[in-house]
Parts: sequence; structure tokens; C-alpha cells
Amino acid sequence: MTPASNSTSQYTVGQLAKATDTKAVTIRYYEGLGLLPSASRSAAGYRLYTAREHDRLLFIRRSRGLGFSIEDIRGLLGLADRSEAPCTALDTKVKEQLEQVRLRLRDLRAMEKELERLSGCCAGGVISDCRIVESLSGRG
Repeated sequence: MTPASNSTSQYTVGQLAKATDTKAVTIRYYEGLGLLPSASRSAAGYRLYTAREHDRLLFIRRSRGLGFSIEDIRGLLGLADRSEAPCTALDTKVKEQLEQVRLRLRDLRAMEKELERLSGCCAGGVISDCRIVESLSGRG
């Protein structure tokens, strides 16, 4: 992974959290999972992170935002760390994730249609006469 422009920058966990819009507890969690390397410590015992960890954390956050699992991200990071390797495996993982997203979108569209249908069933009144309850109960 390419380090940020200033590779001598050091961040405390709070500064890294602010710079990446990530909670400090999440940073420590990723460190505990081994997605981020163990931070060095200041003389006072504060965790210190470099620009490399900053960039790695952004990679993790963006990957999570795209729906990749922790294990997928572990694999993506392993691929990204081998800068001279061909990108075929990385491209394959992205295409697989795209297919998963498309499947979820299909399922969400079906869910939307069913909810629209249910919403149209209600004519007001009381619960005992409610067509939504009948439909959800399998009676309608």
C-alpha cells in the first residue's frame, strides 16, 4: 500500500480516529484482529500510528463500506501488500462482491414490491380486520 504523502506523520489513536472518521475502539478492534499492525508506543504509553496505518485504515473503512467482510478485507489487504503481484485476484474479489451486491439489490427490490403490496392492503379500521396482519400470518 502506498503511504500517505507525509510518511513521517505520527498519530495518536484519537488523532487517527479523527483523521479517518473512525472510532478509536474500532481502530483498536482492527488492530486486535491483525488488520492493522500493532501500534508503537510513546514514552507515555500512547499508541502511535504512521501514515501507513492511516492509509491502511482508510482502505479497511472503504472496503467495509463496499460490503466486504472482515475475512475478505484480510485477503484484500494481503493482496494489496504485494505491490508487484498481478491484480487478477483483487479484480476477481471485486467482481465477486459486485455479484453479491446485485443479488442483494434483486432481493431488496422484491422486498420493496411486497411491502408496497402490503401497504396497499390497508383500508384503515381496526387490527382485527387488517389485511396486512392476515397476509403476514399467511391467511391472506
